[in-house]
Amino acid sequence: MRAKVRFFARLAELAGRRETEVELGEGLTAAEAFQTLCQRFPGLADQGESLMYAVNAEYVTPDHPLREGDELALIPPVSGGGRARPEPVEGLFEITAEPLDPQRLIDDIRRDESGAVALFLGVVRDNSMGRRVLHLEYDAYPEMAERVMRRIAAEAMDRWPLTDVAMQHRTGRLEIGETSLLIAVSSPHRKEAFEACHHLVDRFKEVVPIWKKEVWQGGEVWIEGEPAGEEPSQRP
Repeated sequence: MRAKVRFFARLAELAGRRETEVELGEGLTAAEAFQTLCQRFPGLADQGESLMYAVNAEYVTPDHPLREGDELALIPPVSGGGRARPEPVEGLFEITAEPLDPQRLIDDIRRDESGAVALFLGVVRDNSMGRRVLHLEYDAYPEMAERVMRRIAAEAMDRWPLTDVAMQHRTGRLEIGETSLLIAVSSPHRKEAFEACHHLVDRFKEVVPIWKKEVWQGGEVWIEGEPAGEEPSQRP
């Protein structure tokens, strides 16, 4: 019996690949599978404390048992963690390597009953921590990222009287001035649209499995937050 394993961001670099398989034998948990992989890819050995696990695009605890045909994803820290348990909403939620078009999101969420549309653009800047940034590289777990995006949209729609939400994020290499993230919110009134859009930007950075590498003159680094203190079962 085998399970597929996927690596992302820094872990993919340390393993030297993005996918592999692990033999389950008489049964392995997610954490035990990671320990087995450390024997094959020694560079992973010191990553265990900050690691999160997902099976079939859902966060799980380290003791989650793997079954034949499962897809285990080893998740480096994003920017935090938290709860996002409402049922996912439909609509435009997309991870793409193509340039982002803000008008597409605006057209998708505009409704006759919406008196306000708030739109956030995350743009690649040319500096970070005193360094001159040359470009950024984004990696993502697309299937899981889109699912989490839908859930945090549902979270916001439970909290504010919104008419719709849409989100997109780029992957791959982005040059200075390019748009990496779009979040659009429509609502009957501007106050709720502004508040919800601000909230969604923060939640997106906390929990959506997307990672950013900064490349500057003379070096590069994956930007990761601290692992959340909550159990993975409480994450989206």
